[in-house]
Amino acid sequence: VERLAGVTRERFLRDIYPRRKPVVLTGLELGSCTTKWTTDYLSQAEGSKEVKIHVSAVPQMDFLSKNFVYRTLPFDVFVRRAAEFKHKEYFLTEDERYYLRSVGEDVRRDIADIRKQFPILAEDVHIPEYFEKEQFFSSVFRISSAGLQLWTHYDVMDNFLIQVTGKKRVVLYSPRDAPYLYLSGTKSEVLDVDNPDLEKYPLFVKAKRYQCVLEAGDVLFIPALWFHNVLSEEFGVALNVFWKHLPAESYDKTDTYGNKDPMAASRAIQILDRALKTLEELPEEYRDFYARRMVLRIQEKAYRNDYG
Repeated sequence: VERLAGVTRERFLRDIYPRRKPVVLTGLELGSCTTKWTTDYLSQAEGSKEVKIHVSAVPQMDFLSKNFVYRTLPFDVFVRRAAEFKHKEYFLTEDERYYLRSVGEDVRRDIADIRKQFPILAEDVHIPEYFEKEQFFSSVFRISSAGLQLWTHYDVMDNFLIQVTGKKRVVLYSPRDAPYLYLSGTKSEVLDVDNPDLEKYPLFVKAKRYQCVLEAGDVLFIPALWFHNVLSEEFGVALNVFWKHLPAESYDKTDTYGNKDPMAASRAIQILDRALKTLEELPEEYRDFYARRMVLRIQEKAYRNDYG
């Protein structure tokens, strides 16, 4: 993934944004958070208010099999534990790993917004204003133990992953490689992208891998629909900022995470499911023939042919 230093808003919007490819922006002014956010400062700043967290006994968290548990801890205790390698107090094992589950006050209705949930820390952050204020959707606080890896998934909104402290490795795949990623909803079933089970997932080798390492102060632009897999190489703090790149009415009003498909896409999938159900009225030979014709028609009418 390309790294670019000191990119202005104008240059980003003119040269980088329209390309719809991930890029690492370096040297941006992010506020005092890059120097202030030590473990001690973080735990004092927001005190002992309760936060929801993922706790995992294994390095790779899997959202599909739910190989982790949700727990609640006071924020200061959580930060200290996430920064440790071995725990005196723990839920599952002494080397368990932690990840902040950043949600709104009401999980079902409210979006994550660092200004509301962590107002004191929010004052230390300057979010790069490379989109209009009314496009803003959410700002999601991320705190992770060293060695924890998230499942590969896509979001339906553009976002900046702002690495404030610590180091992360991010592996990305283009939306065009969706057929090789064995999707279940917005998530890929291929958990271990470094050593995939190719007997189970033979097509995965066709997916082109993009990769970058984010150091403290780096900002990764992840365009909507790009798959990403994040590994925290060190204990670190980050902020994801999502914004609406389509007209506001395109998005599902009940979406609090930025990962529900746009309304038109959801409707199209429902219509396709009905069409496939209708095909079941035909004998197998006919069903196969007309299904192949439908695939060709979709490719002809809806596929782009200008991918680089």
